[in-house]
Amino acid sequence: MIKNQLKTILLLGILSVLLVAIGGAIGRTGLYVFLGLALVMNLGAYLFSDRLILRMNGARLVTPEQAPALHRMVSELAAKANMPVPRLAVIADPTPNAFATGRSPERGVVAVTEGILQLLDPRELRGVIAHELAHIKNRDTLVATVAAMLATVITYVANVVQWGALFGGHQQSEEGEGGGAGGGLLMALLAPIAATMVQMGISRSREYLADETAARLTGDPLALGSALVKLQRLGEAMADQHQPQPASASLYIVNPLAGRSLLKLFSTHPPIEDRVARLEEIAADLGVRRFAS
Repeated sequence: MIKNQLKTILLLGILSVLLVAIGGAIGRTGLYVFLGLALVMNLGAYLFSDRLILRMNGARLVTPEQAPALHRMVSELAAKANMPVPRLAVIADPTPNAFATGRSPERGVVAVTEGILQLLDPRELRGVIAHELAHIKNRDTLVATVAAMLATVITYVANVVQWGALFGGHQQSEEGEGGGAGGGLLMALLAPIAATMVQMGISRSREYLADETAARLTGDPLALGSALVKLQRLGEAMADQHQPQPASASLYIVNPLAGRSLLKLFSTHPPIEDRVARLEEIAADLGVRRFAS
C-alpha cells in the first residue's frame, strides 16, 4: 500500500516538473494566466463532480427502502472501514460495472449498474463495493482532480507554445534569453502526451491500491478477483451494446471501453490479469485459500 502511495506522489511530481519545463517556453506571465484558468475550471469540476458524474451516467440515488440488501452491505463495510456511509445510486444499464465519486468521504457516492447486481453473487458484490469504498476512503477523486488540473495546464501551455512557434519563430523569455523554436515546439508536442501517460499511471496505481484496501477490508481477496474476471468477460461481450462516457471511464472498477481495441492502448486501468495476480498474492499473505465464508 505504501509503495502505491509513493508511486502516486512521484507521478504527481513528474506532472509538476513537466509544467515547469514547458512553462519556461512562454515565460512566467503566460504560465500564471493559464494556471489561473485551469484552476478555476478544475475547481468548478471538483466542487460539483459528484452531481456531474451521476447525471452523465444516468445514475439515480436509491433509498434503503428501495434497495435494502445493498444498503445493508454498504453500511456494514463502511462501519468496518471507519468511514461515513456513502449514498447509493443505481444505473439502468445491463453492462456490469460500478464506480465511486465525491470529493471527500462525507460526500461519497457508490454507483452500481443493474447488470452488476444480476451478474455477481453476494460475496463478489461485497468485494466490488469494498473496492469503491476504498476509492472514497483513499480520496482518489481528489488525487484524480489534482492530476487532471496539472495535465490541463500543460496542454493549455503546450498549445500556446505551438502557435507561438508557428507564427513567431521563437519566443523571448522575460529575462531576455532566446529559446530555439524547434526545441520549444518539440517540448510542446511531447509534454501533453507525457502528461496523459502520467495520468494513466496515477489511475492504474490507485486501482491497485483500492484492490488491496478492499481485499484486506473484506478478508476475501479471491472474491474480488472472481468478480473482476466476470466483469471483464461480460463487459467485453457486451461492448457493442453499450455506449459509455469516455470522460468517466477511469472511475469504473473495470474499463468500460475495454472492448474497443484502439482505446485499450490508452487504458486508465491495469490489466485484469495483473490485478487478479496481486489479489492472489494478498490471499496467500492472509492465508486465504478459498472464498471467505
